[in-house]
Amino acid sequence: MPGAEVASVAATLRVLTPEKQPSIEQALVKCVEWAHGEVNLRRFGGKSPSREQCQEALPGTDPCGKKVTRAMQLGTEKHALARQCVEQELNALIPGRFSLDQRYRYDPRTGQKQLVSPEEARALRQQGCGDEFEGTIVPDVVIHSGNPLEVLSVYDFKFPCPISNYPSWNRYPRGHPYSDSNQGAIYKKILGVGPHLVAPIWRIIRWVESLK
Repeated sequence: MPGAEVASVAATLRVLTPEKQPSIEQALVKCVEWAHGEVNLRRFGGKSPSREQCQEALPGTDPCGKKVTRAMQLGTEKHALARQCVEQELNALIPGRFSLDQRYRYDPRTGQKQLVSPEEARALRQQGCGDEFEGTIVPDVVIHSGNPLEVLSVYDFKFPCPISNYPSWNRYPRGHPYSDSNQGAIYKKILGVGPHLVAPIWRIIRWVESLK
C-alpha cells in the first residue's frame, strides 16, 4: 500500500477509534437490546423464553433440510431487526464507513481476502445450501476506512437463548475448512483485528473476554 494510503488509513483510525467508538458501540448495544425486546414481546408477551422453550424443535425444516429450534428462530428474527436499526444509526454516525453482513472470501495460499458481492452471494445461495460459502466469513458489522478491505473493527451479534447463557463464538462443524477453530478466531485471522461480541444484557464483550 502506498505511503499516502497508509497515512490516510491511520488518520481514519485515529478519528474513528477515540472519538467515534463509544458512540458506535452505544448504537450497537441499543439496537441489539431493542431487537431482543421487540421479538420477545411479539413471541412471549415481553417475557424471556425458558431453557425448555429455547430448545424446542419447531415443525418442519429449513430450506436445506435441517431442523430448526426456537432459539434459532428467535436469533434470526432478532438479527434482522438489529441489522435494520444499526444501519439507520451508523448511517447517521459514520456514513460510508461501515458494512453490514459483508461476506469475505479468503485464500489461505496467498493470505489475501476479497469481497463477495451481494449479487454473487445471492447467485450462490440459489444454487445450493451453503457449501459454496465454505471458506468465507460474514461478520455482522465491520467498521472500515471507507474501503471494506481496510478493516478497523468488527462486531458480531449474539442472542443467547436463554439469556443467562454466556455469549460465545460458534465453532465450525466437522468437515468445514475451519473445523479446528471458532468463528471469532477466523474473523481475526482474516480481517486482522480482534472481533467483539454484542449481546443484550451482556452488552459489549471484548475480544479477549470473549475467549473465556
